[in-house]
Amino acid sequence: MTGRRCHIGGRWYVVTGEMRDRDWLAARFEDERSQLRRIAYRMLGTIDEADDAVQEAWLRLSRTDESSVRNLGAWLTTVVSRVCLDMLRARRSRREEFVGSWMPEPIVTLGEHPNPEDEALIAEGVGLALYVVLETLSPAERLAFVLHDMFAIPFDEVAAISGRTPDAARQLASRARRRVQGARAEPDVELAEQQRIVDASFAAAREGNFDALVELLDPEVTLRVDAGPGSPLAHEPLVGRDAVLAEARRFHALTPYGRPAIVKGVAGAVVGRPGRPFAVVAVTVANGKISALDFVVDPAKLARVTIS
Repeated sequence: MTGRRCHIGGRWYVVTGEMRDRDWLAARFEDERSQLRRIAYRMLGTIDEADDAVQEAWLRLSRTDESSVRNLGAWLTTVVSRVCLDMLRARRSRREEFVGSWMPEPIVTLGEHPNPEDEALIAEGVGLALYVVLETLSPAERLAFVLHDMFAIPFDEVAAISGRTPDAARQLASRARRRVQGARAEPDVELAEQQRIVDASFAAAREGNFDALVELLDPEVTLRVDAGPGSPLAHEPLVGRDAVLAEARRFHALTPYGRPAIVKGVAGAVVGRPGRPFAVVAVTVANGKISALDFVVDPAKLARVTIS
């Protein structure tokens, strides 16, 4: 068999004259789509933007002479990453006056298992809290952290994507890592234990047993709210048990409408009547206590909530 050899995803393929190049290219792109979507979602935090970035990669590939692409996976990762970098820079300039904490629209699972497409995005249990921290990073820091720490892409490849030296890419990822670790943005226990603590906290709030709720909160617990642009519910993060308890007392009447849920891979709840959520809450559990409560109450994002 004769034809052009091309290396994709660790395998060699032979493209013969009997194959239609564009159909072949489209099939190989579909092989990479899931990974590209995961990278874009980690970079951008929203499904719509991630899908836009992946679609842009396909458009660029369709206009490219495929014979010049030796490693399709690496080429597409570079394109998607650079598209995401541009989108992050544009987003950063638009959010200078945003009040509160920006969060992505949540992926919510009420049953035991999300659908396969959502599962690919939340498989690592990256909750809203980590996305809030990622939003505080510069676009270059986020790129280096996501590609290296989340997807194990070597620093020399990260450097080529970002247009920096490997040492500079390593420093960017290191700064981002310190920020993430300092914020305790990821749970340190299994999902079942997270859910047990969340269930206990909602039970205490429903019963008005705030002494029991105190025992479940970390002394430096943080409560963040994404209410959307211009909402009267928007406020800066609250830090400390006293401040969080005061907020919990304000919304005590809503606790009967809370249903346990998995929110972006970590324990949480949906608050509101079926089909009409008032809020989605993601909870971060660290050292046996609730260290962060992240509320999405932005009506636009709740309207796009994916519930599996």
